[in-house]
This record gives sequence, C-alpha cells and structure tokens, in this order.
Amino acid sequence: MSPVSIRAAAPLPPAIYLLSLCSFAFGLCEFIAAGLLSPMARDLHASVAAAGGAIAAYALGAAIGAPILTAMLARRPSRQVLVVTMLVLAAGSVAMAAAPALGALLGVRFAVGLAHGVFMAVASHAATSLVEPSRAGRALSIVWLGLTLALAGGVPLGTWLGAVSSWRWVFAAIGVLALCGGAGLRFAMPAARQQAAAVSALASLRAIVQPPLLLAAGVAALVSVATFSFFTYVSPFLLQLGGLGAAWLSAAMLCFGACAIGGNLLGGWCADRPHALRATVLALAALALNLLAFYMLQAWPLALLALCGTLGLLFFALVTLSTMRLLRLAQWHCPGSDAVAAGLNIAAFNAGTAAGGALGGVLIVAFGLPSIAIGGALAALLAMLPLWFPSRKLDGSL
Repeated sequence: MSPVSIRAAAPLPPAIYLLSLCSFAFGLCEFIAAGLLSPMARDLHASVAAAGGAIAAYALGAAIGAPILTAMLARRPSRQVLVVTMLVLAAGSVAMAAAPALGALLGVRFAVGLAHGVFMAVASHAATSLVEPSRAGRALSIVWLGLTLALAGGVPLGTWLGAVSSWRWVFAAIGVLALCGGAGLRFAMPAARQQAAAVSALASLRAIVQPPLLLAAGVAALVSVATFSFFTYVSPFLLQLGGLGAAWLSAAMLCFGACAIGGNLLGGWCADRPHALRATVLALAALALNLLAFYMLQAWPLALLALCGTLGLLFFALVTLSTMRLLRLAQWHCPGSDAVAAGLNIAAFNAGTAAGGALGGVLIVAFGLPSIAIGGALAALLAMLPLWFPSRKLDGSL
C-alpha cells in the first residue's frame, strides 16, 4: 500500500469530530426555534408571528458575524476563538431558557447568532488545516455534518422534549452540550502553530471584496435562492398541489433530512477529487432538473417523496462544495484569510435563504404556487453561468 493510500485511510483527528459536535449544538440552537415557536409565543405572551423573529434575529447575527467578526478576530488563535464562541453559546442558551420576555430572547439570539457565524467560519478553516489537502473536503464535510444532523434529528427530538417538558429545558440542555463541546475543544485542538502568518483585520476585510471570492459567494447565494424559493413553501406545495396528507409531509421532511446527511458526505468526497468544479456544475444541473421535476410530477406522491430526498442531497452536497471552493480561492488570492472566506460563504447562504423565501412569495402572488419550482430551477441555472468562466489556475478546464 502506498504512503498516499495509507494517509487517505488514516482516521481523522479527534478534533474534527468535536468540531462536528459543536456545530450540532449551534445548529440545534438555530433550528429548534421553528419547532418550539408556539410554546415560546404562548409562554412569553407574544404572537406566533412576533416569536418568529427569534429565527430572523439568529440568522441576522450569523450573517454579520461570519465575515465581519471573523475578520476582526483574524489574529487570534483558532482554538481560543472556538472555545470562546462555545462559551457564548452555553451562556446564551441558559439566558434563552431564563428569558422573561420576547425582547430579551431576541437580543440573546442575535448575540448567539454572531458567535455561530464566527464559529462555523473558523471551524471550517481549522478543519481543513488539521489534515492533508487531499482530505480537506472530507474533514470539512464532517464539521458541517453536525449542522445537518441537528436539522434532521436534533430538531424532531428537541421539539418532542419541548412538548413533554418545556421549551426552556431544551435550551438549557443545549447550554450543557455547548459547555461539554467547548471543554473538549480546549484539550483536543492543537495550539496555534503559525500565528505569525495571520493577516491583519483590515487585510481580512479587504479579502471579502476580492472579485473571485465575491463571484463564488454569489454562486453560493444562488444555490440557497434556488433551494429555498421552493423549500420555504414545500408544505403548501405538497399538501395543496400534491394532495398529500400530514403523514406524507412528515415522511417527505424525513427523506429531506436523511438524504441531506448523505449529500454532506458526498460533497466532501467530490471536493477532494481532481475535478471538483465539474462536480459542482453537474450538481447545479441536477438541482435545476430536480426542481423542474417537482413542477412536472406534482400529482405523483411517491415521486414527490423521492424528489424531497434528492433536493436535500443536492443542496447539502453543494454547500460543502461551495465552501471548499471559497477556501481554495482564498488560499490563492488572499493567503491567510481562509476563515474570512468561509464566513463570506456562510453569509451568502444566509442571504440566499432569505432572498429565496422572498422570491418564492413574490412568485406565488404573481403566478401561483406551482411557479416556485420553475423559479428555483432558473436560479440554479443562473448559478451555473459564473462557473463556465472559472479561474483557470485554480480550477483548470471543465
């Protein structure tokens, strides 16, 4: 067996799996609000619409924290930043559990969202730096797998726990998990080895406006627009157009979550292959076809179930591929700003998610519910255009 194959078969460092556990804790804190919205609103004497601001406040914090705060912390050791963000999550979760009013809850969730953005940006960079370049995609996919598992398994479990006990106990449990994860990172993450190579905060902020990075972030945003212009309204699409019942809708969500896990790992595998850009273009083409199939097969329940699964697989494969591409572009165009590039990618996905939901709403009003599938497919095709003119030094030819 060659040395290369021996390295490829070697297990990943334990710190990679701890980073995944911590991303699970952050992801659960973000996504669980959707499952606990009604009891939160009732307990805090607010409307469901007002309590929905808990989701928006967190997403806004993540979008700001990912690129901007990460750039400001560029010279700080990765281990220190990661442990501090986990402490913020632990303290913030306990504060959410004790929140006396909706205003306090929204403020805390915004602050934790800031820490979320910084953590995922720095963790993405740290994971790829802990392994050889040939395994960077796999390491990154394991870190992001924590978010996927939070969505697929953590949210249903947390929603059930909130129903049988209290939503406050769910956030308290997240705080304990965050404290354990932070302690694990403190001992498992290696100390800073090349801190002198870190760039200044100003140089990191300048990296955000590098045209190649902005173009790649635009592709990531369009991936989210394509997916969430449809997925935001998947419930009425399946119930009204597909004629599915509540049990079918639950099965569709389960398919989406289960296949998202596979998509995350598939994206990491493809990112480590020589033609990662080609895999990205093919995945975007498949995403467009998947969304068009929703439009064409809306009367076929089993087909809709399968399409929900492939939508989860393709979207999360593209998340990993896009993040890895931005990291490599940063290494080429602005060395030392990898974490900021990952933060830019996170901000792009959050912005694309919000824009996708808005686009879907406009399409429904203007053209009816079926049009969201067409709009999403067009956004996926639009995302392919910048990839036909890649950086030849980085990507080579398709």
